[in-house]
Amino acid sequence: MLLAIDCGNTNTVFSIWDGQKFLCTLRTSTHHARTADAYFTWYSTLVKHYGIDVNITEVIISSTVPRVVFNLRVFADRFFGARPLVVGKPDCILPHPPRVDQGTQVGPDRLVNTAGAFQRHGGDLIVVDFGTATTFDVVAHDGAYVGGVIAPGVNLSLEALHTAAAALPHVDIAKPQGVVGTNTVACIQSGIFWGYVGLVREICTRIKGERNVEMKIVATGGLAPLFQQNVDLFDVLEEDLTMHGLTVIHEYNKDNG
Repeated sequence: MLLAIDCGNTNTVFSIWDGQKFLCTLRTSTHHARTADAYFTWYSTLVKHYGIDVNITEVIISSTVPRVVFNLRVFADRFFGARPLVVGKPDCILPHPPRVDQGTQVGPDRLVNTAGAFQRHGGDLIVVDFGTATTFDVVAHDGAYVGGVIAPGVNLSLEALHTAAAALPHVDIAKPQGVVGTNTVACIQSGIFWGYVGLVREICTRIKGERNVEMKIVATGGLAPLFQQNVDLFDVLEEDLTMHGLTVIHEYNKDNG
């Protein structure tokens, strides 16, 4: 069995893959000081709760937070006897190496999303990931990551607005009933929701114009379903894209390592 771990700036996700499907997906907040023992206590408690009896033999990790990788490596080695494959490290082979400026280090999450999206949809893609940052990954016709765009994430923008403007409340993001709000909360929700709709639409339009090819827009990330509501921003929504990409990269390394 494969344990796929995706560590982002806000949350860390663990998924168990049996070769055909994910048996379960577990989430915890990302904390760089969490020890290997703490990870295992949390993990084993939830697996037992779900009644899943599995033997983990392989582990793959993608992490945008370098400081957590060491403890995740220890977690994999100590409790499963597995040497984890870490996306972005020299021993992790990518199906299609990125084509970017020399010396540029591409985020592991973007490499994983690229691999997963290409395997499912082919090339000439824009992958929009609504995470701590809102990222746009451009996937070429042959599956290579060739660049992208990074914008502040939705929740990050909300938090910055609340922190910088003391009179403004913290609100949950939601699709407003109309564009013009008639109270403070509705005004903020409208600004964030329609502002990001405009941001996504404009950036994708400009990417397509610059590439001068037909491109499919693939959305992923926690807030992607919210922005898919009756807005027609994306061609397809992939809620498990990152985890799928980890299984693609793992399988490729098994076949070519």
